[in-house]
Parts: sequence; C-alpha cells; structure tokens
Amino acid sequence: MAGKIPRSFIDDLIARTDIVELIDSKVGLKKAGKDYQACCPFHNEKSPSFTVSQDKQFYHCFGCGVHGNAISFMMEYEKLEFVDAIEELAALLHLEVPREQSNQHSGPQVSTEQRRSDYELMAQTAKFYQHQLKHHRNSQQVIEYVKGRGLSGETVKKYQIGYAPNEWDSLLKTFARNNNSKQQLIDLKLATEKGPTKQFDFFRDRLMFPIRDKRGRVIGFGGRVMNNQDNGPKYLNSPETRIFHKGFELYGLYEAKHAHKKLHQVLVVEGYMDVVALSEQGIEYAVAALGTATTPEHIQTLFRNTDRIICCYDGDRAGRDAAWRALENALPYLNNGKSLQFVFLPDGEDPDSLVQKEGKEKFELRFDDATDFSALLFEKLSLDLDLATDAGKAKLLQIALPLIEKVPSDFYLENLLTKLARLIGRTKEQLSQKIKTPKQQQSLQKKFKITPMRRAIGLLLQHPQLAKEVDYLPDLSTMKVPGISLFLELQAMCLQHPTITTGQVLEHYRDSQNYAPLAKLAQWQHQVDEETLINDFQHTFKFIEDQCLNHRLETLLIKEKTQGLSSQERQEYLLLMQALKSTKDA
Repeated sequence: MAGKIPRSFIDDLIARTDIVELIDSKVGLKKAGKDYQACCPFHNEKSPSFTVSQDKQFYHCFGCGVHGNAISFMMEYEKLEFVDAIEELAALLHLEVPREQSNQHSGPQVSTEQRRSDYELMAQTAKFYQHQLKHHRNSQQVIEYVKGRGLSGETVKKYQIGYAPNEWDSLLKTFARNNNSKQQLIDLKLATEKGPTKQFDFFRDRLMFPIRDKRGRVIGFGGRVMNNQDNGPKYLNSPETRIFHKGFELYGLYEAKHAHKKLHQVLVVEGYMDVVALSEQGIEYAVAALGTATTPEHIQTLFRNTDRIICCYDGDRAGRDAAWRALENALPYLNNGKSLQFVFLPDGEDPDSLVQKEGKEKFELRFDDATDFSALLFEKLSLDLDLATDAGKAKLLQIALPLIEKVPSDFYLENLLTKLARLIGRTKEQLSQKIKTPKQQQSLQKKFKITPMRRAIGLLLQHPQLAKEVDYLPDLSTMKVPGISLFLELQAMCLQHPTITTGQVLEHYRDSQNYAPLAKLAQWQHQVDEETLINDFQHTFKFIEDQCLNHRLETLLIKEKTQGLSSQERQEYLLLMQALKSTKDA
C-alpha cells in the first residue's frame, strides 16, 4: 500500500497554488482593497461577504464562517476528500503526488489506495463494455438497436456507451483474477454474490451508460434493457458504493461542461437515453438524476455551473411530483440572477421521443413557454384549497410562508409575497411583517474574546514574518501560562520557514485540537495598520512575557510561604524581581 503524502509536498503544493486564481476560476472574484470578494459559494447571501486574501493564501466568509486554504476550498467546493483535493490541485499544477514508504496499515492509507484502484477498475469496466458493443456475438443486434434509437457512433463514443454481455460471468472471468479482485467487483456492485461459490455479473444483456463524476472518472453505470425484453426493470442503476453516491452526481454533467465554455442553461431530464438523444440532436446541455429525485446537492451543483435550470418532465402525476420535489429542494438556492423553470411534455412523450419528432429548434421553443417556479409553487399549494373561503386563504398563508422564507433573493421574495397577497386578499406589506428574517451572525470579535495571548497568536498567524521581531524564548513554555506553548510552537515554525503563509500554517494543524481556535484567529479583523504592526506585536509580546514572569513569581512566593525555597529557586526569585522592576522603570 502507498504511504502518507509527505508534509513537505503538501506545504509546497499550497505555496505553489495561488488561492485567488483558484477560487476566481470557480466563483469569480472582485478586487476589494488588497483582498478579493464574492458572494459566498457555500451559503445563500445577497451581498458579498466571502473574502480571499492573496497575502495569507486564506479565505473566509463573514456570513457563514467558512474558511480555509486552497485544499479546504477544493474539499468544500468540489465535495472531495482530503487526499482527492490534494490530487486535484496537484493535477492542476501538473505534479505527481509522492508517497512515503510505510509498512503501517492505517485506515486512510488503505482507503486512498483502494479508491484509486476502484477508479481504475471502473474505467477498465467501461472499456470492456465498449469493446463488447463492437465485438460480442450479439453486437450486431445491439448496434441495430442503438441505430434504431437514433444514436450515431459519435454520440456513442462521446458518452462511452457499451454493452453488458448476456452471459452470467463475462465481467467476472475478465477481471476476477484472484479473491481480492473478485471482492472488489462485488464491493463496486459490478458483480453479485449469492453464497461463497456463486457469483455473477450485476449487469447482463443491457445497453450500458457509464456515469462520470466532476473529474470525468467512471463511478457507476446505468444499464437499459433493449427491445422491451423481459429482463428485469427497464433501467438498472449501480447501487451506492464507496465511490458512488447518487444524490451528489448527475449523468451528463461532465459531458455538458466539456461541450460548452459557459453553460447558459441546463436541462434536467429523467433518463440516460433522454440525455444522449438530446445530445444527438445538438442539445448538449441535458443532465439526468440517477434513479432518484433531484436533491439539494444536485441543485447546488447545477447553480454553480449555470444561472438557468429548466426541469423537463412528463405531464402526468409522476412528472408533476418530480417537479415539486425539485422545486422544494431548489428554493434555498434561488439567489438573484438564478432561474428555475419547468417544461411538461404531452402525454405519452418523453424528451427522447419528442426531440426526434420535432428536432432541436422546435423542441427548444418549448422553453420559451416554460412555467416559472413561482407559478408552479402556487399552483401546487392551491390545488386542493378553496380560495373563495377564509379557511382556504388562511391555509394557503400557513403553508406558503415557510417555503417563501427559504428564498434568499430579495427580488424573488417580494415577487412571491405580492402573488400570495393577491391570492388571499392582503397587501404585500402585511405579509412582509410575517416573514422571519434570519438573524445576522454576530461578528467574530463579539463571539471570540481577544485576550493578549490570542492577539499575539492571531497577529503572528496572519503575519508570519513577525516571528523575527521578538526574541524566541522557549523557556517561557515552563511558565504554564495558557497559550504560551502554542505561541512558541508557531514562532518556531515561522522562523524555520520565513516565507510560510497563513494557509500553510493552518494546514499543519488541520487534524489537531488547535485548528478551530487558530482558524478563528485567522479570520479575526485586527484593525492594526501596517505601519504600527511590528510595534503592536512587540508590545503584546512584552505584556505576555511579563505575564509569564509574574506567574512564575507568584508560584515561587506561594512555595516560599508553604514549603520554603531552595537556594537555586531563591536566586531565580531575585532575578525575576529585578527583571520586573526594570520593566516597570522602562
């Protein structure tokens, strides 16, 4: 198994990554003084409170408190594990991630290597299915089916569509070289086990659609039966595994992003075949949820990539229910500039069949008449209510307000309140008073009292070059003053690495109990001018030094009264008295 990633590589990776450039490529930053700002990508807000510091190589949000360095951002924004975030950053810089040699068998190391092996096996499996599409004895029938569905070879190649053979164990025979590889196939749900000696392929005699994650790695499959044969459900999806989580992934999003420099809109449909059929007709911005309802994570991911989501569903009860679930989950993400609309298709039609009948232009004209989310919201809520009665109006008010409160956009909020007021015979102003606006978070200064020790640590953390402006006195650690050991540890680190940044310092403490308080101090707005920074730090350190000396002096005084002092301790006592006297005189 590969060992840990060397600390020196992680430090170097953070040093080489410009956090402003990284975040700007994902979010879009604007200069604000010497720092950069944007609306926070991790919570809904109306004005920018997300700040990125180039000097500190650190970001934080005054609204929700999220913070960190380049690695933290990749973990939060792309929903990656720690090691995956490092590998992603390394790939952006064209670096190979090294590993330390280790004989130890820790969980995370095994997990990291296992995931890498899993991705490789999934990629090989996708190639296996692609090969079978062309070379299996049933390939002619499968290819005829694909052509009959209106798909070209170019689309098949683009989406890596393949064929799972009808034999019980074709995949197992190919990849199960030993017990470990056989177990891996079972763990990834590529094979099924019915007892110690009975294993067989999970997908058989199906058209196969590889599901790719944000990085283009195959993480699962969708398999569709052909020619309506009686071979289980029409669609069979990979169950959840250690690398595949349905609620976070969207089929076709990777391909859509690569087809467009900027996704002006995304069409959400229900099936894999809908996505590829639309792509065949030139509509290369369709995605599908993976056998599950559209989740909040899906919506959040989509709004990170586009400003307009169009949900395209059947017009039947199931389609309307799917639309409502998508709407409920989308409300907290409807910021200014974000659009959510719905298109319902005629009975008996789906996007696949309809786009082949109508073609791209006519199909896209349907988007012009799309139902806005606000119209669908009140249509659904009013469905079983008699709004001619006070009871019906009261009920609508009761069920609508909690949903409206979730919307972060001022414009949308006012629009929804206006529509609700019209329906129940009230004014928008009357309803506005009933809206519960979330309390603004208190400032960090109020929540986190800045003591002299915290001040010294915070200044040093945010400006590591200050380490050389005061004496390094490791003996102070024996004084038992809270925080002094951490201060000295930080000072030593900064002295040893003169160019270290705030982001790099924090990375050293990621898994320690000191990370949370240090992260708060990294966000602290100290309001100290650059011209007076050194002087302020030196005075703060001097206060702490005196505090340590006084603490030791009090300890010796108590001991003298209770036990008596040794000659060495008495000498120390006299020196301390002299030092403190000279300090007062100064």
